[in-house]
Amino acid sequence: MKTRFYYIIPFVIITITAILIGLDFIFKIVPDGILMVARWLSILSLVLYCIKKKSLTSWILFGIVAGAVIGYDFPSVAKSLQPLSSGFIRLVKTIVGPIIFATLVYGIAGHSDLKQVGRMAWKSLLYFYCATTLALFIGLGAINITQAGKGIDASKFPQEELPPSSAGLKANDISALEDLPENVHWLYKTTAFFRDVFPENIVKSMFENSVLQIVVFAVIFGIGLAMVEEKKRKPLVNFVESLAETMFKYTNIIMYFAPIGVGAAMAYTVGHMGVEILKNLLMLLLTLYGALMVFLLGVLLPIALYMKVPIKQFVNALKEPVSIAFATTSSDAALPKVMSNMEAFGVPRKIVSFVVPTGYSFNLDGTTLYLSLASIFVAQAAGMDLSIGQQLLICLTLMVTSKGVAAVPRASLIILIATADQFGLPLFIIAAILGIDELMDMARTSVNVIGNCLASVVVAKWEKEFDQEKALNYGKEKLVEDSLN
Repeated sequence: MKTRFYYIIPFVIITITAILIGLDFIFKIVPDGILMVARWLSILSLVLYCIKKKSLTSWILFGIVAGAVIGYDFPSVAKSLQPLSSGFIRLVKTIVGPIIFATLVYGIAGHSDLKQVGRMAWKSLLYFYCATTLALFIGLGAINITQAGKGIDASKFPQEELPPSSAGLKANDISALEDLPENVHWLYKTTAFFRDVFPENIVKSMFENSVLQIVVFAVIFGIGLAMVEEKKRKPLVNFVESLAETMFKYTNIIMYFAPIGVGAAMAYTVGHMGVEILKNLLMLLLTLYGALMVFLLGVLLPIALYMKVPIKQFVNALKEPVSIAFATTSSDAALPKVMSNMEAFGVPRKIVSFVVPTGYSFNLDGTTLYLSLASIFVAQAAGMDLSIGQQLLICLTLMVTSKGVAAVPRASLIILIATADQFGLPLFIIAAILGIDELMDMARTSVNVIGNCLASVVVAKWEKEFDQEKALNYGKEKLVEDSLN
């Protein structure tokens, strides 16, 4: 009875508040004072719910709602909370270098015997790159169709935060462009882009959060380490594995600050730009969910049907890991269930143990789709009219950088910030996205898990080692046991 109290009271108060807001919206008959009291009673009731729930996700959702209410009722106070949002972004940026380096090096060198896994590796990577490339372009197409970022008045943000038009170009590049005819500027910029993916100093690259340079160094380092004899390789592999695990824990610690950082971001956004910004954020959210559905039904489902995967049994195998991923917004949390369920579904253990962990770095379909979509949203919101060529260049960058995304909650935010930095996109817009990032992370993480489960089945089918009979009988043994009990 006491447990129900914590759920019933918030439900009743929020329902009454929603009715009052609806009546005021339609008939304009509810006094502002009563609406304010109702809003804050709803916030207090949500505190009771979150205390009982003891979930970080609940507190983050509470931060979103509380931040929006503070921004609406006390805009001056809300604007003063902006440093908390900036502080959270700074903390997230400290993760970039170490976590990308550690996960990529361990993913490549951890399998050590490159000849043994070579065939499986190229098949997996080919599938990963095809799937994630399609995801990127679906995201790009969706945001260009809905134009979710258009119409935001960026002038309401502090103007000193807007990047200069030459952002991303070095002084010597600007002078070089002045000496070249305009029709070859695009060629120079493209070659300069490829030049800048190579690091001159890895410490400097990590200090500047140059993601592409870190990725290039990590990939070459990982291949080199895999070629070293076992005795000398093992200490370094153990080190990068420990570093990766430590950075996962570091990220988890930082996420305890997320409710405050996200709440401050939402408060600052609504306080600065009014409730109208929520319309754009809702459009972004709907665009993402719609694009993910297109990817699931237009890409993954046809692949499953072509490979003759038993859909009903496959969905049953996905239910539990996807539920875990959706609730925790972490692919890692679902990993044990993914491994056990896919093995029970008919994928051999040696394939599951290679494809799924590798896919957690190279095959995050939902995350890559989100990154292309969110990057263009940031540009649209800032009033930056990117050409198709510039958008494709961003996608090309994300094809590489997204492969180093850690499978931890809101890790894609790291790549989004780094990509925005690289292309001169304003970071202050990302503070607005922070407010709904939790809701978007639930969907994209679920798609990540679905994509990796299907990838393990596809590679097993490709290797002619998939147990079709085991797949067709998936779940039946459990039903028999339950009926006997």
